[in-house]
Amino acid sequence: LISSMDDLITAIGLVFFIEGLILAIIPSRIKNILRYIEVIPENKLRVGGIIFVIIGFIIIWLIRG
Repeated sequence: LISSMDDLITAIGLVFFIEGLILAIIPSRIKNILRYIEVIPENKLRVGGIIFVIIGFIIIWLIRG
């Protein structure tokens, strides 16, 4: 259980690190992307999110499997 909690905290830290790095390196590009996201229909965003969840799950499953 402790190892699992350490892995979860590490994963959350990695997400913060990557997102912070992207914001620090290309803030103007991120602002443009966010403006573009506003006009994308919610259904397309939802499908994209589901696809990313599936890809992430597969990557974790392959590495941990």
